[in-house]
Amino acid sequence: MMILDRIALTLAIIGALNWGSIGLFAFDLVAFLFGGQMAALSRVIYALVGLAGLWCITLLFRDTEENRGQAPHVA
Repeated sequence: MMILDRIALTLAIIGALNWGSIGLFAFDLVAFLFGGQMAALSRVIYALVGLAGLWCITLLFRDTEENRGQAPHVA
């Protein structure tokens, strides 16, 4: 797994945990830590998490080394 994949996955997990805290406790941790939802740093973090989520979509469709050269698995 490339380093960019790990960074993107970490940011996506942070975003998921933040959304979980919003849904369960009505508490936006990113906004709390970085000065509110409209603060510049919060908006940068939200944008990075969104881009990371888009990057993680590519992980679903990527041909990995484990899958190369093997016959398709048929159940």
